[in-house]
Amino acid sequence: MIVRWWITALQLTELFVSSLFHLVYGFYIFSTAVAGDLSQALSDCFYKNNVEVSLKSEDSKENLTSTKDLPPIVLVHGIFGFGKGRLGGLSYFAGAEKKDDRVLVPDLGSLTSVYDRARELFYYLKGGQVDYGEEHSKACGHSQFGRIYEQGHYPEWDEDHPIHFVGHSAGAQVVRVLQQMLADKAFKGYENTCENWVLSVTALSGAFNGTTRTYFDGMNPEDGKSLRPVSLLQLCRIGVIIYDWFDIPWLKNYYNFGFDHFNISWRKIGIWGLIDCLLGNAGPFASGDWILPDLTLQGSIKLNSHLHTFPNTYYFSYATKRTSKVMGITVPSGILGIHPLLFIRILQMSLWRHPPDVPPPYKGYRDEDWWDNDGALNTISMTHPRFPVEHPSQLVVKDSDCQPFLPGIWYYKIVEGDHILFIVNRERAGVQFDLIYDSIFERCRKHAFRKNPTMPNHIS
Repeated sequence: MIVRWWITALQLTELFVSSLFHLVYGFYIFSTAVAGDLSQALSDCFYKNNVEVSLKSEDSKENLTSTKDLPPIVLVHGIFGFGKGRLGGLSYFAGAEKKDDRVLVPDLGSLTSVYDRARELFYYLKGGQVDYGEEHSKACGHSQFGRIYEQGHYPEWDEDHPIHFVGHSAGAQVVRVLQQMLADKAFKGYENTCENWVLSVTALSGAFNGTTRTYFDGMNPEDGKSLRPVSLLQLCRIGVIIYDWFDIPWLKNYYNFGFDHFNISWRKIGIWGLIDCLLGNAGPFASGDWILPDLTLQGSIKLNSHLHTFPNTYYFSYATKRTSKVMGITVPSGILGIHPLLFIRILQMSLWRHPPDVPPPYKGYRDEDWWDNDGALNTISMTHPRFPVEHPSQLVVKDSDCQPFLPGIWYYKIVEGDHILFIVNRERAGVQFDLIYDSIFERCRKHAFRKNPTMPNHIS
């Protein structure tokens, strides 16, 4: 009895500490964005730039024209992320988008499902009103149509004008789902789509095979869908529902979780609708149409079962880890280099044990394969799609390992760092930040135009 009380006390303490760290970090991000906006407003007010450039050289005009001919590089954010226009002037990718003249940073739902985000990404690029699909919308209990893009950010997008995609965390899986939708011609009114609309996919800490962190945060390992009654995700669920129910326009314009198509504003559902959502009878958390079920091992395997690696697309992945082996035991490495938000989770994930009374998620499962991690994702999950079927891959230790760089193969590199090292705050990564993003953009520009591959590698 005493042991049980001690375990409960430790669990509640861990929940309190984790909740506090996440709340403080969220407030830090929000206040940083507000401070940056106020500073910019004051700067614009007192120090107006009156310098006008009246002359431009012919060379610069030619460079501008040639830049417009290049395919854009689209940076896709991960969970709790944001695109250009949210959180003021704050950049999710820590300003990496400024490294190239043709970069787009879409703002997708920060907690919406991988499916919904892929649909939003398509219409962000092509333009028009987001169509989530009639069948899916009915099954998940939300509106079929969402945000309207009067003008697409790359309306000429097609097989002759393909795009480079760079996805961080869950953003990488969003890109894979989008490419599969293009191959399946899943967008009504666009019968000419195909997988070749995607020229390359680069994953930065990509969530390809799920993460054991979801279970520490509150997902039930029994089904990978439901939430434990007392957990970090339960607190998150309640906070998100209340935030969306109050529906404060200026606040939601500043940051949005992306659940507008569920219509849970007080104007539409009233107080009883709020109670219904909080009780788990309605809304995205009741239907399971949100991001966390897609990030469990079960959810990722289900998603991967119909996603392909295509023979004409280039694939590269950076897998991060902040663990090392000490006398055969996996422990956090470089403690001072780990973000405080992630330290507890790195430790917990390195000690992960699959519940013995729950069937393993796949044949040949071993706990130790999932111990290396970056505080949010397991390193085994980030290299390339592995489960339920392993896709063609090659480990890159030095640059010559991917020469020639062939389409249809996942080239991957292991990088020492935690999950948020290369986003939001570029000072944390130092010179590593520039090395990573310079290599990504350089690789994209080297393969600016598709060539007919000599060795197609296609997985059915």
